Amino acid sequence: MKESYDLAVIGAGPAGYTAALEAAKLGMRTVLLEKRELGGTCLNRGCIPTKTLLHSANLFAQMEAAEKFGVCAGSPAFDMGQIQRRKSEVILRLRDGIAMLMKKNRVTVLTGTAVITDAHTISVDGEQKLSAEKILIASGSVPAFPPIQGAQLADVVTSDELLDRQEVYPSLVIVGGGVIGMEFASVYNALGSRVTVIEFLDSILANMDREISQNLKMIMKKRGVEIHTGSRVERITRNEDGKLVCHYLEKDEEKETAADGVLIATGRRANTEGLFADGFGVETERGRIVTDEHGRTSQENIYAAGDVTGGVMLAHAATAQAVNAVRHIAGEKPLYQLDCIPACVYTDPEIGSVGMTQEEAKRRNIPVLIRKYPMSANAKTVLTDQNRGFIIVVAEKESGKILGAQMMCARATDMISQFTAAIVNGMTVDQLAAVIYPHPSFSESIGETLRS
Repeated sequence: MKESYDLAVIGAGPAGYTAALEAAKLGMRTVLLEKRELGGTCLNRGCIPTKTLLHSANLFAQMEAAEKFGVCAGSPAFDMGQIQRRKSEVILRLRDGIAMLMKKNRVTVLTGTAVITDAHTISVDGEQKLSAEKILIASGSVPAFPPIQGAQLADVVTSDELLDRQEVYPSLVIVGGGVIGMEFASVYNALGSRVTVIEFLDSILANMDREISQNLKMIMKKRGVEIHTGSRVERITRNEDGKLVCHYLEKDEEKETAADGVLIATGRRANTEGLFADGFGVETERGRIVTDEHGRTSQENIYAAGDVTGGVMLAHAATAQAVNAVRHIAGEKPLYQLDCIPACVYTDPEIGSVGMTQEEAKRRNIPVLIRKYPMSANAKTVLTDQNRGFIIVVAEKESGKILGAQMMCARATDMISQFTAAIVNGMTVDQLAAVIYPHPSFSESIGETLRS
């Protein structure tokens, strides 16, 4: 006899485990299915391990500059093995926390490969079958591997493999200058590697504000990172010295660069492989699952949320989509406003962005007023010797209503939420400027920006 549930969730990443918790709190009998570890890509092979490595790398870089602050720490060194052990400890601690939450909320957790065989039935590892009134797909995404000749050579890796390396490549070529590529460029540069970034588009972080892209490129180049934009990798070979050689076109000129390792960081794609049995499925578009504004697929009782639906591939976006989908299933109002999702990049300096940019406002013919503040005037930035940075606020010209903000400075990933809250609640520049910020602090630069 098949086990029966109100909701079956496939995938235990941020979208999946959050959906299971929300469903359980709303009184649904819920099962969570995951073929690997609880926490999904974000916890085990993405956000958390990457940021853990970034923290260690930044700490090492700060120690190397300690004498500037009157602190003599000798000659600092790093132990990649210990960095990896700490990363594993962080992951395990957070994974155990998720398991505890599932148990506390009486969510059934099953480990195995789930295949949806019909509108209400799921097969687990081809043996166990269960039925569910509703199904939520949260199977996430996998690295997108472009068809580059030689990409299967040893030491040509994705972020999954690079995160587990016990040794640092002395030199690394990164194919792709998006968020993943630039964060790994920051890690390896801070740890003393020679880093080269090759990006197909005309700018790194191409979906960000142009000024952010230009400033990060300038900062990274000053630190010794070589960046080639508007360049396409044609093939990868191995030379007589055993190094990998990336052959690429830059402005129609053939060039090449050698390194010990090559990271392919050209984005991610929806993970739908093997998700449905033959003869059954839902509508897809270019590999992603198509959903409506409630997360519902072409099969009325099957929903999807997170990376598997394409769009904004961010953990917090996936979480919000999943919670809203579950609440729709339960007949409740949505909790989150999905058209206002902050984006963060954990480089040094950090980058936070939400809402409309100046360029987007111009394309949409929206008259705006711009407030900009250089972080070189912020006391906390100066006393901690942070890099050059700025805050930009975009507001509707007539009403003063805040439409967007872009930040490139220390703690930007924490402070961007103030602007997200302002946009969601329809606040104006004057209303947010009335807030009193502590001094000295990084956050007081928000008030200075709004009053500038």
